[in-house]
Amino acid sequence: MSDPRLPSLMIVGMARNGAEALELFSQTQPDLVTMDLTMPEMDGVECTESMTHLNADAGILVVSALSDKATAIKALKKGAKGFLYKPFTDEQLVNALLEMMS
Repeated sequence: MSDPRLPSLMIVGMARNGAEALELFSQTQPDLVTMDLTMPEMDGVECTESMTHLNADAGILVVSALSDKATAIKALKKGAKGFLYKPFTDEQLVNALLEMMS
């Protein structure tokens, strides 16, 4: 996806589970993270909380097919800066990323 409103973004890692995501986060210290809530080994809410303990300014955008507002609120309370329900359009993703970066 390419959008002129987004600055150049570099992907510094991709994880298969929450534990791997946390390890990559601690190694790379990214400015922005997109994360699913449903992951093996460590769910997205727990991983979000752990990441924000390492860096309170981490921009974490949680994405999930779960349309459970309580889960979204829990992720936000644990430090996520945004929440996007799947499925989403490219435009919705771009807007969410722009909001995270402002």
